[in-house]
Amino acid sequence: MSKFPKGFYWGGATAANQCEGAWNVDGRGPALTDVTTGGTVSTPRYTTYIDKDGNPGKVASMGINAKIPEGAKYAVLPDTLYPNHDGIDFYHHYKEDIALFAEMGFTMFRMSISWSRIFPKGNEDKPNQAGLDFYRNVFLELKKYNIEPLVTISHYDDPLYMVEELGGWSNRDTIGYYLNYCKAIFNEYKGLVKYWLTFNEINCLVAFLTFGGDKVPDAAYQEAYQKLHHQFIASAKAVQMAHEIDPEYKVGNMICYLTSYPLTCDPKDVIKNMEHEQFAVDYCGDVQVRGAYPAFAKRIWDAHNVKIQMEEGDLETLAAGKVDFYTFS
Repeated sequence: MSKFPKGFYWGGATAANQCEGAWNVDGRGPALTDVTTGGTVSTPRYTTYIDKDGNPGKVASMGINAKIPEGAKYAVLPDTLYPNHDGIDFYHHYKEDIALFAEMGFTMFRMSISWSRIFPKGNEDKPNQAGLDFYRNVFLELKKYNIEPLVTISHYDDPLYMVEELGGWSNRDTIGYYLNYCKAIFNEYKGLVKYWLTFNEINCLVAFLTFGGDKVPDAAYQEAYQKLHHQFIASAKAVQMAHEIDPEYKVGNMICYLTSYPLTCDPKDVIKNMEHEQFAVDYCGDVQVRGAYPAFAKRIWDAHNVKIQMEEGDLETLAAGKVDFYTFS
């Protein structure tokens, strides 16, 4: 009977915002996902808010690309279902859950750390000790069962304060806040975690724009690609920081692999599909793995009048911060 090779990891994955619950417990600050409602087959998920006149509202959107009216504030509305508030209450039941993972034969557990559980607003100088303690206890419990953690640093749950008051990833200062967060967890969990992922499905920032078809304005592409550039720089610097703190650390990227196929074998269809994959998948992978923007990037930027604002040294940073491994969903 064939067997997995020695060193092969078998496991499963969760995201903090989907499973932990305890959204406002032990000092955790609200995240963007905490103002995202439940959805059904026929009803989209909504991002909720209070407008400048005090009226509640909601906008149908994937959270990372949510656009609320000018002057509105993100808000948790009464009598509204927010699945992330409870999840499966992993926060209080992680020992039971990890025991079940072990029973299933897991040798690896991919999970994420909630940024706002460590830094409630995202820009504090000192981390929230209760948050640090929670993840330490999770890692120790995994270690008890010889399950290797694979930890995502940013998984769609940026602190709400940072998004609303500081401009999120549109603001280049967010790179520094992210690195402060990385420094805290890289030092705190040295010896307990070996494998890290900088951003979950980083390409979704741009790939999801296609869901709007031709109605998406060039300004939305400009904003998305600028945010992405800041995340690339943050990721590259995090890779370098991780290696300095612990040479044993391995840091990877994470791509949402949106598979597509040409309609026919006509070369025009094949090329069209290739260009779509370059846009939706390869663009981000190339930057993070090869440490440079690919040649086809200019074609993508020109198609939507994108002009990325770079600072001196950015391209050198990308080259110096290539990831150690590539992952995809």
